[in-house]
Amino acid sequence: MFFKNKSFSPYMTILLSFVIVTVLGGILLSLPISVNYGKSVKLIDGFFIATSAICVTGLSSIDIGSVYNTFGQIIILILIQLGGLGVITFTSVIIIMISKKIGYYTKKIVQEDINIDTTFRIEEYVKKVIFSVILIEFIGAVVLFFEFIKKFSFFKAVYYSLFHSVSAFCNAGFSLFSDNLYGFKNSFLINITIPLLIFLGGIGFSTILNCYNVFRKKEERLTSTTKLSIKISIFLIIAGTIAMLILEYSNKSTIGNLSFVQKLEASFFQSVSTRTAGFNTISILGLKRSTSLLFIILMFIGASPGSTGGGIKTTTLGLIVLGTLATLKNKDAVEYDKRSISWRIYSKAIAILFISLIYTVICVFLLILFERNKNFLDLAFEVYSAFGTVGLSRDLTPSLSDISKFILIVTMFVGRVGPLTITLALSKSNLKKGHYTYPQENILIG
Repeated sequence: MFFKNKSFSPYMTILLSFVIVTVLGGILLSLPISVNYGKSVKLIDGFFIATSAICVTGLSSIDIGSVYNTFGQIIILILIQLGGLGVITFTSVIIIMISKKIGYYTKKIVQEDINIDTTFRIEEYVKKVIFSVILIEFIGAVVLFFEFIKKFSFFKAVYYSLFHSVSAFCNAGFSLFSDNLYGFKNSFLINITIPLLIFLGGIGFSTILNCYNVFRKKEERLTSTTKLSIKISIFLIIAGTIAMLILEYSNKSTIGNLSFVQKLEASFFQSVSTRTAGFNTISILGLKRSTSLLFIILMFIGASPGSTGGGIKTTTLGLIVLGTLATLKNKDAVEYDKRSISWRIYSKAIAILFISLIYTVICVFLLILFERNKNFLDLAFEVYSAFGTVGLSRDLTPSLSDISKFILIVTMFVGRVGPLTITLALSKSNLKKGHYTYPQENILIG
């Protein structure tokens, strides 16, 4: 078991855990036992769906609602839940239940998996995370039930409510409906509940628990991470809502035929969903080019650290802005919330941005080579949707070649696990540092 193998770094252990579960899921989803009678799924599509589920993306090369039977859909749901929590975190819960405690090495892996800054009392933290997830998903399912019971039988409404609540909180964006949630674009309950679940799942477990502890007066203050992630998230939601409302106001292919209130609801829903989840109540293919570019930016930023979403993360964007302002003001330190932030953290944020940009640009370039008859904007949209583990598509995914699907599979992994985590996992961590320092010299820039 990887928990016992010290030769693996925590980063490599996290990466391998996702790979192993994805392979097993991909095999199961390719077997006849998982699909409806008369249907079949190619191995590449099985792996694509499994990757999309474990990486909580939502991109789909097939219609999971009509192709997969209940068993196949439950496999997808389990993969979504594992991906949302983190495979290592879920496994740690089982270890805690059996042995009542976990070792330091395992604690270190869980620390990296859920992106917290301490291993102190991590067993208690993991238990709170699991409890919070179950509670929020249960409440979400109960609320969604009142909408689905209008169209389905009791048991089907329960099943659909649970599936979509888990998919929303885990920011997966998978839907059992062929048109995603397009048929519920006029539902106030859907337009409020799904975005709220997405927001809670995308804000980060540490943020949720920090807010709860401050409310219960178990902690004195909100951490700087909590404040920054909430502020950036709210700003992006509001800015995205206003921008989409303005850009798509008269577009009859999206929200042009809706009333003003419905336009506002649809814009709000899509602004929340676009950064992390991938649900849609409007036609993504019908979006204007300017709105599509806006969506690419939102998908690239993604969710907050320690959450169920992907992207470069909201705090990364916030740190880059704060560091840039500090540089322009010639300050010696990055400052936020009456705290000094290490330039080392700022450098890490810049590294994440740089690696992510280079990687996604290369992927877009490769897709252009392999999909010569496809539109550039559609291909770029697909890549950034995969990287941000969003799942929105301009109706392109099913028509992609196998090699392009493989590129997107890798991209979903990179987006979910994190570009820096993968870089550290693949790098040599055992290089000895020399006891010397080179002479300093300045390089002209700008």
